[in-house]
Amino acid sequence: MRILSSSSSSSSFKLLAAFLLPLLILSLIALSINSSKSPSWSPLWYSSIPNSAAAAAALDAGADAAVLMSTEIPPPKNASSASSTKSSVENMAFPPAAEPAAAISKLKESQEASPPVRTKRSDAKLKRLEYNLAKARAAIRFAAQNPNKTSAEDKDYVPTGPIYRNPIAFHRSYLEMEKLFKVYVYEEGEPPLFHDGPCRSIYSTEGRFIYNMEMGNRFRTRNPDKAHVHFLPFSVVKMVRFIYQPNSFNISSIERTIADYIGIISSKYPYWNRSLGADHFMLSCHDWGPEASKSDPYLYSNSIRVLCNANTSEGFHPLKDVSLPEINLKTDASLAGIIGGLSVSRRTTLAFFAGGMHGPIRPILLQHWKNRDGDGGDMQVHEYLPKGADYYGMMRASRFCLCPSGYEVASPRVVEAIYMECVPVIISDGYELPFGDVLNWKSFSVPVAVAEIPELKAILSRISGRQYIRMWRRVRAVRRHFVVNSPPERFDVFHMILHSVWLRRLNFRVRQQLD
Repeated sequence: MRILSSSSSSSSFKLLAAFLLPLLILSLIALSINSSKSPSWSPLWYSSIPNSAAAAAALDAGADAAVLMSTEIPPPKNASSASSTKSSVENMAFPPAAEPAAAISKLKESQEASPPVRTKRSDAKLKRLEYNLAKARAAIRFAAQNPNKTSAEDKDYVPTGPIYRNPIAFHRSYLEMEKLFKVYVYEEGEPPLFHDGPCRSIYSTEGRFIYNMEMGNRFRTRNPDKAHVHFLPFSVVKMVRFIYQPNSFNISSIERTIADYIGIISSKYPYWNRSLGADHFMLSCHDWGPEASKSDPYLYSNSIRVLCNANTSEGFHPLKDVSLPEINLKTDASLAGIIGGLSVSRRTTLAFFAGGMHGPIRPILLQHWKNRDGDGGDMQVHEYLPKGADYYGMMRASRFCLCPSGYEVASPRVVEAIYMECVPVIISDGYELPFGDVLNWKSFSVPVAVAEIPELKAILSRISGRQYIRMWRRVRAVRRHFVVNSPPERFDVFHMILHSVWLRRLNFRVRQQLD
């Protein structure tokens, strides 16, 4: 009986093997075919990170290469994943870099050693874009980690000093941007909702950027195949003015307009579907900009959103999105009348604020400090300016300018203070300050938590005269990055906005699969 049982077991095993072996062979063939369809290009000096928390922690710790932190693009909400089979976005981290030339040489050797992969023409163009971005990453990373080996001459300006997280890395990144970066502006859409925007008022940065981008510059390309990012030139401010029903607080008409626009460009061009919107950016200075971006799940979750309302508690992702400075321009003329302030010795007021009691923070500030020190006191905090007082004049005569958030986190007072050479005191919750991946805000401003408002005078009084002079000089130095020029000039606010977009584009790689 044991012999029969063993013989029966052996026969069953042979039958099972004969059945499974063909399936195994077919599976291996299918796997080989699928892998041959994927691009083999992979830079050697990058590795993935599990999530954006590590990058954010490094940024908060003031890491030398904070300007180049990697971002995790969250998955879109309530969106079909059908189109994701034709696209791939890889998020990049930046381990220690080799010499740029050596890294590029290794990359070329690995590509030559790999078997040739049949690619479509459009895929080859995308690979070329990503290959050039890889070289830029290597050069920037090397500069960040080897400041003594890196020097760059610049006839206009060389960043130095503590106002920057890493001035050498920033300068190299800026030069690489000037050499390489290209933006395609979609031409679909009619003004005023598209290709237009306000160039005066607190929303001026929205209109000025659209105008300067479309007037033509070294970064704009008319060939979308050569673009590293694609700009969606709609204006939320203009949509609020022309298609929003006043006092309804219903922005569905704005959301439909944006969704329809994305539908048009995604059906006409391959670029949106290729990256699921990750290499596209929108720009809005209106308070409803973040809410309007929810009109398309990929726009909200994947695209680079350049927003004045950069509130991390409302979905703003600092490693993917860009904080846009809010600048209140009242005329089309130059900034000559609002640039510059008094010397330190002539600044007789400790701190100044005048503004309406709206939002959750200002009532607390006014409750504790409104008219507390009288007309000639150290703390000049007003809901309304005293009769005959000049707003800008009082800022110029103050050492510190209080910048509390209103209904939303952004405030034009931050840039106004910098213009007037008045050290900004940032009082907000969840506000991601503009250009924070490049600028070291703590070196030229004073962050104050809402809970510390009652101790505000004591906090500012503890800053010694010598320390204040250093901060005041840094405010003067950093001002060049917030100045509005027409036409734009190197390192000004227009170019700093573009540089912020450039950094976000460096944080991921787009890969396109074959049909």
